[in-house]
Amino acid sequence: MRRYLDTLLAQNRVRVVDREVSGRFELAAVTQRSQRESDAALLFRHVAGSRYPVMTNIFGSRPRLTELLGGNKSFCRRWTEVMATPVVPPVDVAEPDGLQEIRLSDLPQITYFELDAGPYLTAGVFLANEPNSNVPNLSFHRAQIISDSELRIRLGGPHHLTLYQAQAEARGQALECAIMLGPPPELLLAAAASIPYDESELEVAGRLAARPIPMRRCRTIGLSVPAETEIVIEGRILPNVRRPEGPFGEFLGTYVPVGDNHVFEVSAVIARRDAIYHALVCGSPEDLRLIELSVATRVYQALLAANQRGIIDVACVPNVLSTVVQIEQMYDGHAKQVMLTAMGANHDYNKSVLVVDEDVDINDFNDVWWAYLTRGRADQRALIIPDVPGFYRDPHKDFWGRLGIDATVPFGRKAEFLRKRIPGADAVNLADYLTC
Repeated sequence: MRRYLDTLLAQNRVRVVDREVSGRFELAAVTQRSQRESDAALLFRHVAGSRYPVMTNIFGSRPRLTELLGGNKSFCRRWTEVMATPVVPPVDVAEPDGLQEIRLSDLPQITYFELDAGPYLTAGVFLANEPNSNVPNLSFHRAQIISDSELRIRLGGPHHLTLYQAQAEARGQALECAIMLGPPPELLLAAAASIPYDESELEVAGRLAARPIPMRRCRTIGLSVPAETEIVIEGRILPNVRRPEGPFGEFLGTYVPVGDNHVFEVSAVIARRDAIYHALVCGSPEDLRLIELSVATRVYQALLAANQRGIIDVACVPNVLSTVVQIEQMYDGHAKQVMLTAMGANHDYNKSVLVVDEDVDINDFNDVWWAYLTRGRADQRALIIPDVPGFYRDPHKDFWGRLGIDATVPFGRKAEFLRKRIPGADAVNLADYLTC
């Protein structure tokens, strides 16, 4: 992560904030304001009450994620290619020099939203081993900071870590777990991926890095963590203990109310001497790009598995509840078949599926919606499927139902819908023309 941030700094792709900011709302406010006009990463050098700088929005750009995969093809296609490469298992190394034990209260205490219950860890990657097979799992979960010895976390229903904890709890055992802040970028991408229960995200990270991930032993628990991680919180998820957590402003844009959630008992916090803290504003482009990684690649692979032809790429815009599939049309009705296959690929997030042609920018919802409005009748190109269960945490069925939209050119009439263009417009550098 340090090398990646240094690379972005050298390329002037990081906005640096040198003035001191408060961790209570101000850091999140500056981040949100910056994200509205730029996908640049941010580095806050001085956060009140902590000696550690904060980086954020480092993964808030789809092109940067594609660069991390080592290619300039469509993101989903490149991801599928990388996942087909040979497994690269991690390798054990000695503990690096310069690590020191600190307290949770030494870290930046960041409160993001107006009604949040207090400071939260939002970019932590959780590492735990499956209780029976010891296969390691990486995943994201929010954590409310209660004290130097206690975090309260929410484990979502479909997550593998939730199943791990339930197995340990059934035996009356705590589940050892490490929370990593600022692991190597490949670990963070692997944590966002959707892979089968019995596969290891550490091996996925090795594929992404094209090298073995060096792992060191934790000091207080029987786990190994990536040696290059900036900050590691060691501890255990306690069995049969639930305590109030929340409210918290989550990725859907609303608050999750107070609930009785799991308790993480902190046994040590180990940091590099010059550690950089990774913070993530939930629901921001950085958060949504990482969730999109999981949703879009899962839909893309489901389409390939169903032998759907002409699939170019998949994105989630304007948010992760809306899937956009880009295709090269092969036959009449092609878009509708793709639409229905995509709907069945993910039970939680595919509330709407829109299918577009190859000339549409699937990362720009304005362009996607333009295609729907201009390429045929609105009343004949939308499909509503009622009463389909939606997002797993949905007691009032607000996420039930599916909407499918065919926004492609009517088959066989491509020439009639040729988009106008101005030659050379994309290559113009306005600085060469403007005087003020």
